[in-house]
Amino acid sequence: MIDFARNVRLWFAPEEVRREGRTPDYRFSLANERTFLAWLRTALALIGGGFAVDQFLPGLRWGWRVGLALALLASGVLCALRAVDHWVRCERAMRRGEDLPVSRFPALLGVVVAVVAVAMVAVVLAGWEG
Repeated sequence: MIDFARNVRLWFAPEEVRREGRTPDYRFSLANERTFLAWLRTALALIGGGFAVDQFLPGLRWGWRVGLALALLASGVLCALRAVDHWVRCERAMRRGEDLPVSRFPALLGVVVAVVAVAMVAVVLAGWEG
């Protein structure tokens, strides 16, 4: 928990990350940044999907609509937060000459998106009014 709190503080103070270790090859830092931006695009897509489910499927039962929308919105929020945390952790590891951090988050996100997709298939096959 202390490491997580320290990482959150580093989200808003990237100059502190630069004080650690040695500056890595710029290509690696730029690749880390591109990965961060890809995660943010994924988060925005999930958030947009959550709003789309809520706004454009008014014929869907309220519980289904809200449940699917909230699952997508929550996934988007978690994805955005994870993006910045992963960026900081990778940057620190590169500067320290350590192995890059591993994460179960991509697998978890994939499972959540798959479950929402299966639920949407069930809703489409059952019809909007259910």
